[in-house]
Amino acid sequence: MLSHERIWRAIDRLAEAHDLTPSGLAKRAGLDSTTFNKSKRFASDGRARWPSTESLSKIIEATGASLREFTNLVDGAGGNYTQSITSADAGLAEPSRPYHMTLRDVPVVGMAQAGGGGFFDDAGFPAGQGWDQVQLPGADADNNTYALEITGDSMLPLYREGDVVIVSPTASVRKGDRVVAKTIDGEVMAKILKRKTPTSIELSSINSDYEDRSFAITDIEWMARILWASQ
Repeated sequence: MLSHERIWRAIDRLAEAHDLTPSGLAKRAGLDSTTFNKSKRFASDGRARWPSTESLSKIIEATGASLREFTNLVDGAGGNYTQSITSADAGLAEPSRPYHMTLRDVPVVGMAQAGGGGFFDDAGFPAGQGWDQVQLPGADADNNTYALEITGDSMLPLYREGDVVIVSPTASVRKGDRVVAKTIDGEVMAKILKRKTPTSIELSSINSDYEDRSFAITDIEWMARILWASQ
C-alpha cells in the first residue's frame, strides 16, 4: 500500500544508496535543498505533506533509477543496488523476488578533451580507447552513453566544477532539457535547451551571471542530452 511514511522512506533510501543526504539528493535533482527535509513532511497543524510527482520524477532521473526500482523501495526494499525483497519487507503475501539495479562502466571525458580535435566523432561519440571509467546505475541508458566532467560555473548551483554528468548523444532532445553542446570552434558547454528551430539553437544557463547563447544550427557540431549527474 502506498503510504506517506513509505514514500518518504523510499526517498531517504534512494539518497542513502547514492551516499547522499535528502538535501544532497534534492540538489542533485535541481530542486531546492530543503525539499525533502524532515520539517517539510508535515504541515504546522500536523497534516501529512506528500512530495510532488514532479520532484519524484526529477530524483529518479537524477539518480538513474527506474520507476520500478523506486517503487520497490516504496514497497520496502533497502540497501544499495542489490537487494532481496521478502514478502515481510514488502508487506505482501508473495515469494521472495530479486531486486537488482544494474551497474555499467561508461567512459569519462573531460570538457577540455571534448573540445579538442580527435576525441569525438562527428555524431558526438567518444572516439578511441583508454578512457577513464565510471559506473552508471540503471539499465535504461543506451550503449552510447558516456560521462563528461564539468568545468566552469555557468550551471551553478545545479552543476559544479568537477561534477560528472551522464550524457547520451542518441537520446531525443526537447525544449527545457539539459544538454552538452559543442560548437564547430571547439567550445563545449553544459546548458539548457531554450529553443531549437531548423536554422538556430538557443541555450540558457542556470547561473544568472551568464547570458543566453544563440547559434546558427550549422555552428553546432553536436548536442547530447544530459541524463543525470553524479556529484
